[in-house]
Amino acid sequence: MRAYLDHAATTPLLDCAREALVDALGATGNASSLHWSGRAARRRLEEARESIAEQLGVAPSEVVFTAGGTEADNLAVKGLWWGRTAARPDRRRVLASRVEHHAVLDPVHWLGAHEGAEVVWLDVDRLGRVDPAQVADELARADDVALVAVMWANNEVGTVQPIEAIAAACAHADVPLHVDAVQALGSIPVDAALPTTLAISGHKLGGPMGVGALVARRNAPLAPLTHGGGQERQVRSGTPDVPAIAGFAAAVAHVLGDLPERAARVAALRDTLLAGVTTLAPDAVVNGAQGGPDARLPGNAHVSFPGCEGDALLMLLDAAGVDVSTGSACTAGVPEPSHVLLAMGIDAVLARSSLRLTLGHSSAAADVEALLAALPAALDRARRAGQVRISARLATALDGG
Repeated sequence: MRAYLDHAATTPLLDCAREALVDALGATGNASSLHWSGRAARRRLEEARESIAEQLGVAPSEVVFTAGGTEADNLAVKGLWWGRTAARPDRRRVLASRVEHHAVLDPVHWLGAHEGAEVVWLDVDRLGRVDPAQVADELARADDVALVAVMWANNEVGTVQPIEAIAAACAHADVPLHVDAVQALGSIPVDAALPTTLAISGHKLGGPMGVGALVARRNAPLAPLTHGGGQERQVRSGTPDVPAIAGFAAAVAHVLGDLPERAARVAALRDTLLAGVTTLAPDAVVNGAQGGPDARLPGNAHVSFPGCEGDALLMLLDAAGVDVSTGSACTAGVPEPSHVLLAMGIDAVLARSSLRLTLGHSSAAADVEALLAALPAALDRARRAGQVRISARLATALDGG
């Protein structure tokens, strides 16, 4: 039995989500068709929309289904940009934090390269937090900001951002705020009514892969990315995946229904994990904010191990039956150090020695015990391999001299 400690990448499908998904897969009908089968599919779709809206405290019309968190982020970032600049072409500035997921980071870069956006990257402190005062200062400079993008909680180090204060600054300036809440929803309380748009994803909280949503206020100036049948408020055309959406809605209802108890249990496991890791490796560095759910996601532990290559440590633990990651699954295998850690002021060498250890609804003490049992040997081999590489580099440098 493998120990799975990569819930931030994806978490196992909940039984209730599987049942809803399979039940809907057995039905026939396009939710846009007018006959009985189409109306039945539409009913299932709208019931899922109403369920998610009720859980999030928003209107059903504000839930726009997408194929996942990345599409939701792209729809928000590009859609808000196009909607805002169409109304006033002088709105050229985009504010975004340096620690965003690539689903936000890359669309913002794209706007700068292809649409002439003036991108202002918001700095973070050593713990990965954005200062709301910096946001307010940038908004006060001039009335030319198209949108602001700050994630609710970081997908790598788990730091929770002061979204309430940032949202207040944006509301005061009458500027849309987009929040990527993919990692936050189901782990900590999320007030979906605070930002203008909010991205969520199914497979991060126990729903199916390939489904998500953008929660968008009814007055959000969103321009569509895709054109066609005009589904989903005419901003996301395409036949909706009703079975996946049904499973998504079931998962949202389940994880928000027992959030306090589950979060406390997962946080206790995480604290046991960190205590064990720092005992076995006293020089290990725990990255990100410390403290309760207001500071850090309950299931997140991000640790740097000096003298090791994170990729080597990952593969050694994998061989021992323990699944971990070095960061976002979207950048797995990329040799560069994490942009998140660099933005936090962590040097590149230490950044490359890091592992992300994440727990979720199916995590148990046995998973933590398996990691702690496999870690000493993995650390020893990874450090010896690192010393060999350093010696080889020195020898090459001396030969070259």
